Amino acid sequence: MNRQIGILISRKGEIAYVIVGSHRNILIPSLDAFRSSSTRFKGLRLIHTHLNGEGLTSEDFTDLALLRLDIICAVETDKNGLPGHAHLAHLIPENQKGKYWLALKPTRPSELDINFSSFIRTLEGEFAKKQSTRKVGAADRALLVRVETNPLFNAQGSLDELKELARSSGIEVFDAVIQYRVQPDPRHLLGRGKLSDVVIRALQIGANLLIFDHELNPAQVRSITDFTEMKVIDRTQVILDIFAQRAHSREGKIQVEMAQLKYLLPRLITKNTAMSRLTGGIGGRGPGETKLEINRRRVRDRIHHLEEALKHIQQERRQRRIKRDKAHLPIISIVGYTNAGKSTLLNTLTNSRVFVENRLFATLDPKSSRLRFPKDTEAIITDTVGFIRDLPHELFAAFRATLDELSEADVLIHVVDISNPAFESHIASVEKILEELDIITKPTILVFNKEDCFPDKVLLKNICKRFGAIAISAFAPESLNGLIEKMENIIRSLRLRT
Repeated sequence: MNRQIGILISRKGEIAYVIVGSHRNILIPSLDAFRSSSTRFKGLRLIHTHLNGEGLTSEDFTDLALLRLDIICAVETDKNGLPGHAHLAHLIPENQKGKYWLALKPTRPSELDINFSSFIRTLEGEFAKKQSTRKVGAADRALLVRVETNPLFNAQGSLDELKELARSSGIEVFDAVIQYRVQPDPRHLLGRGKLSDVVIRALQIGANLLIFDHELNPAQVRSITDFTEMKVIDRTQVILDIFAQRAHSREGKIQVEMAQLKYLLPRLITKNTAMSRLTGGIGGRGPGETKLEINRRRVRDRIHHLEEALKHIQQERRQRRIKRDKAHLPIISIVGYTNAGKSTLLNTLTNSRVFVENRLFATLDPKSSRLRFPKDTEAIITDTVGFIRDLPHELFAAFRATLDELSEADVLIHVVDISNPAFESHIASVEKILEELDIITKPTILVFNKEDCFPDKVLLKNICKRFGAIAISAFAPESLNGLIEKMENIIRSLRLRT
């Protein structure tokens, strides 16, 4: 026939598929009907012929990895159709050499003496043993992925931030991968070869989730999911999940749900459109409408309903602001990158008990307290949601009403975590958002927090001088005297102008 022949065999020894290919290769059918888990083998072994006397090819190793086959075997076939050597390979657990598979010594088929049942039990046992050394309680065990086109960009710093975001969301991060490319692959971001390596790495370490440090479009999510058979999410989804967990006020919950629905709307596709909260039940079937159209319409209706609820809350907020204006109390708003220490500073200044945690986005709902200065001056001081690099558009739009509150502030305190090596990029990210809100020109006090974590005090003094900042430790009230004095002076000067 001059065609490659392949068979897929289950662990019971049953022939699952017989494949007739071309002279060069075979096309493996969809294996969705067989068990699928990123931390387990597929339960199938592939035996196929090679017509040109070659051993296992790169395509064979790719199939072995992506399909998570128990074992792959290529049998040489001469021009008369007689078998030559059999070439076998299987995946291996995590190891120091960084190898993903082991190719066995070529052997004639008649000399193969592998007890397959015993072999596969031992191999899966070795994988399970390696994976069990990572004792974690989290259901989601992630491998982070970033594709970087700019060699000057701090890609590792970006992945470190994504790791903290994942931790804040309750996800355990097992490993991270960076690939430098001239251009991202339009379908998979990573190259197919690198993505194959990522899948094998996930199998080795027991990861069941891929998190991309990018915003993926719907087509990319589908392509990567189909290619890897793993759950795939992006940076925006992680941030949305954190916000969903942390929002407690009615307004916060409305804003988060709006952001989630606006992110979801363009991603509603014909495949996997089940939305347990928004579809099904009475009214789930409209005449002349597909389920996809129903889902989209209901999401739009829900967004409209949430927008109306948010307008009502904003009206109540405006009324509270009018009362506050009548009391002639100046407003000080604390802004800054997430986890810079804004809530801790508010607590120390006002003896409040706002929730504080060393996690990104620990505070979502704005908190306000009255602050009395030593010279009997009073002000309202407000803690706001933390900013972050490349804040997802859906979140920025949803929280616009909350962020617009900053326009009412008389003074901004920009808190910066000076112990973070990326503090300069954090300053730039915050200033970019303040510029989008058109409040970059407001009187602003730049505060370098966590001075106790900065080892070189002389260098810290010079950095403060360069940026015109005040160094503090939000946990230490005695370090805040300079900040309090500066706030009071600015407020006094603003009153004199009015």
